Amino acid sequence: MRTVTLAEAEVPRELKLQVAELQDQVWPGPPGPSAEPVHDPVLRPRSMLLLDGDRVVAALDVLSKSLDHAGRTYAASGLSAVVTDRALRGRGYGRRLVVAARAVIEESGADLGLFTCDRELRTFYEGAGWELLPGAVLVGGTVERPFPSDREGFDKLTMAAFLTGRARRHRADFAGARIGLYPGEVDKLW
Repeated sequence: MRTVTLAEAEVPRELKLQVAELQDQVWPGPPGPSAEPVHDPVLRPRSMLLLDGDRVVAALDVLSKSLDHAGRTYAASGLSAVVTDRALRGRGYGRRLVVAARAVIEESGADLGLFTCDRELRTFYEGAGWELLPGAVLVGGTVERPFPSDREGFDKLTMAAFLTGRARRHRADFAGARIGLYPGEVDKLW
């Protein structure tokens, strides 16, 4: 097994189609798997793939942007579209990739990592080095068209990693807060 990290636009078509098929296992929808870019290029999407030979067994994307919060600007990154082949779950592949992504985010110089997840995935992400940000709500979309993670029918948890001393010193600013992520209309939340 090996982990490959590439800019989303540089992922070879055959691997991109495999990732799309895995994503379709979890989030089916028209028109079906595609090799087209998924994320807004403004968010500098990086795809991370766990490969067994030429087969993608798990995948995720890391998105990044500046985040203004509580009077400070942070370099923030987050996980998006985390998926493991349904037939291979329970073998630690997803955890391995999420741990690797946290390391990639930290090595990038990001102050913090932030993303949302379904409640039942809390222990999975905590086991991969992320922490629950109690009561925090990520507000996605745009300022004009906000897309909060606590909107009706979309109740998510916010997970975080405070990676720099500056971010750790201001951790209290994030717990229980509404965090204006605003990644845009394409990704809404990452």
